[in-house]
This record gives sequence, structure tokens and C-alpha cells, in this order.
Amino acid sequence: MVKQLIVGDAMHELATTRRILERLPEEHMTWKPHVKSMTLGGLATHLINLLNWQVAIFHYPEFDLSTVPLRREPLERREEVLKEFDANVIKLEKLLAECDEKTLGEEWTLRNGDHIILRQPRAIALRTFGLSHMVHHRAQLGVYFRLLDIPVPGLYGPSADEEVK
Repeated sequence: MVKQLIVGDAMHELATTRRILERLPEEHMTWKPHVKSMTLGGLATHLINLLNWQVAIFHYPEFDLSTVPLRREPLERREEVLKEFDANVIKLEKLLAECDEKTLGEEWTLRNGDHIILRQPRAIALRTFGLSHMVHHRAQLGVYFRLLDIPVPGLYGPSADEEVK
């Protein structure tokens, strides 16, 4: 039952993330709301990186942020974003299908060199470092859309841009 809950939660969050990525406006991929903000394309690309990191939770006992670049070049086309997102969802689905509750309970470590950021069971790391982190940045993308007057999809029910039926 625990695995079923974890898999269902992950698949729901990934599906709602894809819904917002489907609306990426290619003409605004270099736009950002503030000098300290990521570009819209950079934020969408970061969502893909978070999915890569979710896959890493099941491939490795730890993940060292000091060994990966802080930012990769932002993708510029919606099709590129969706293609990579979908490929990574397939990888994560396969890993979740193959794992058991023992694997979900195994300790996983997120570090930056010698500094331990978190040490948690894989299931909790997936939720906190993976999914909750993704939800946070997905919400930022929704704010970008609102500022650009792009209809925001409903994620947990209708949005202000959708008719209630």
C-alpha cells in the first residue's frame, strides 16, 4: 500500500507538471520577471533537471551537487522540453515499478561535497527533494504564465482561466 501511494502521488504530480509544460510559450522562453529570476525556458529546463534528480534517487545511494553544473543551457522549444520530460517520466515509472518497499526505505543522501544537505529514506527524498521541489518550481512557472497573460491550467481543480463545469 505504501508503494502504491508513492507511485500514485508521483504520477499525479508528473502529469500535472506536464500539463503546464504543454503551454510553454516559445516566443517568451528568454523572458524573466526579474533580474534575479530564471528565464521561462530556464525554469522549464530546471523542471526537467528535477526529474533527472528523481531518477538519480533510485540509481545511486547519494547525489553530490558539487559534481553537476549549477545550470544547464535552457531549452528553447516546447517540443524539446516535452520530449525530454516524457523520456524521463518513462525512466522514473520503470524504476518505481521495479522497486520494492525495502528499496523505498533505503537511506539516500544529498550532499554538496562534504556538506550533507539531507539523508532520508528514498521514498521521502523522492517526495521532498524531487516532487515537492518540482511542485514549487511548477508554481513559479504558473506565476510567469499569469504575468504573461497565458492561461494557467488547473492543477488541483479549475484555475481562474478555466470554466467550472
